[in-house]
Amino acid sequence: MKSYVNLRNSTSKILVIGDVMLDQYYSGYVTRISPESPVPVFSYKDNYYRLGGAANVAANLVSICGQVFLMSVIGNDMYGSIFKDILKESNIDYRFIVSDEERTTTVKTRLLAQNNQQMIRIDRENNEEININLKTILLEKLESNIKEFDIVLVSDYLKGLLTQDLLQDIIQICNENKKKVLIDIKGSNLDKYKGAYLLKPNNKELEDILNCKISNDNELVEAAKKLKMLSKTNAILVTRGEKGMVLIDGDDNINHIPTMAREVFDVTGAGDTVLSYLGASIANDMSLYDSAVIANAAAGIKVGKVGTSIVKLGEVEAYFNNSSDSIKKLVTLEEYLNIKKEHLNKTVVFTNGCFDILHVGHVRYLKQAAELGDVLIVGVNSDRSIKNLKGEKRPIVCEKDRIEMLANLNFIDYLVVFDEDTPYELIKIIEPDLLVKGGDYSIEDVVGKDIVEGKGGKVILIPLVEGISTSNIVETILSTYE
Repeated sequence: MKSYVNLRNSTSKILVIGDVMLDQYYSGYVTRISPESPVPVFSYKDNYYRLGGAANVAANLVSICGQVFLMSVIGNDMYGSIFKDILKESNIDYRFIVSDEERTTTVKTRLLAQNNQQMIRIDRENNEEININLKTILLEKLESNIKEFDIVLVSDYLKGLLTQDLLQDIIQICNENKKKVLIDIKGSNLDKYKGAYLLKPNNKELEDILNCKISNDNELVEAAKKLKMLSKTNAILVTRGEKGMVLIDGDDNINHIPTMAREVFDVTGAGDTVLSYLGASIANDMSLYDSAVIANAAAGIKVGKVGTSIVKLGEVEAYFNNSSDSIKKLVTLEEYLNIKKEHLNKTVVFTNGCFDILHVGHVRYLKQAAELGDVLIVGVNSDRSIKNLKGEKRPIVCEKDRIEMLANLNFIDYLVVFDEDTPYELIKIIEPDLLVKGGDYSIEDVVGKDIVEGKGGKVILIPLVEGISTSNIVETILSTYE
């Protein structure tokens, strides 16, 4: 895996267009119930504001690119003034913000009690579509300045700004000027998003826009492909919460990107974080896949924070620095095809397993496998694959943690995660010289034997360490501490 974060000292100029809002937080505590009615009494302690919606996308961009511009419509009211003041303090260029007497600045007020527990949210908003005069003003501003920007990010919250005709005009202007448009979509109107470079729905938004129900990973991939075809877009990135992301790129390659979240505390604004880091990375000429991995890491950091907090570039850099071994060694099949060319005159060894509760038997086995050749590639069953094979109570150790532990074994060169029950398709693509399995197998039962031997390779069995297995460890723990 490549060294990812290459955004420091970026000079890119990014325009964000979309519905904006002001997030207002009242912090306090609850210690009693009201005598008037059975409701908690909230004791006020403090209050503060955060930029929300498309403005949160812009706020995240400030630390990762040269200049950030925001285009939207707000009300000519008190909250609109507060909103502009925060933009100014945040170094976000707001010359494309239009204040309108007939509209209301969207404000979402949240009451946070002890431990930042959200008690209630109060929304103040006007979701009517903007009038033709406002559309004309916005399009004139875009046409006059489009050449100034490296990329355009659109965040649709269905608050009345991004009508179908306005958004289609925005996409057309950007395409005519060879500027990529990335859109965080919402709602069921697919036609308004046609022609964009990339669409970013979450699981529910993908269901809504295609009017379908998605029950498993295969259905999700097929739905994403369908959206890509119908919207005539170059790529689709589906965000899936704790399941990470799925990227369908311009060549219809399917990339599953596992979540990097260590702890989920508050998902508010996570989609905005994804869009900002994705856009900044693409604007800096990173590949679509690398950009998605960076965005995924940023989202993992975001959900560990309260509210619409921003994720700074330094936090993402620190994440990748701390996870450098697993980031470098974990590769997709697409990436391995490029790496494969470097191994033409080397002996490539492949083995696979779940490695749930990594133990000394695993380590000795993998070390012996590595000593058989020049390059050791380890196929690792995904969490989904393990559940299919071993039941709902497994794995005990999640996919991300298993990868991190394996990556720290210096004799392993590459790790590839697979969702299927067996690594047969992996072996077909990798074409190893040596296929290694444990001594509890017979050579005839080794999956992929036909592929390897058909290419002139060998299947080798390595004796296991007697009495040591994940199952035995689990049984010992249960019997000792029940």
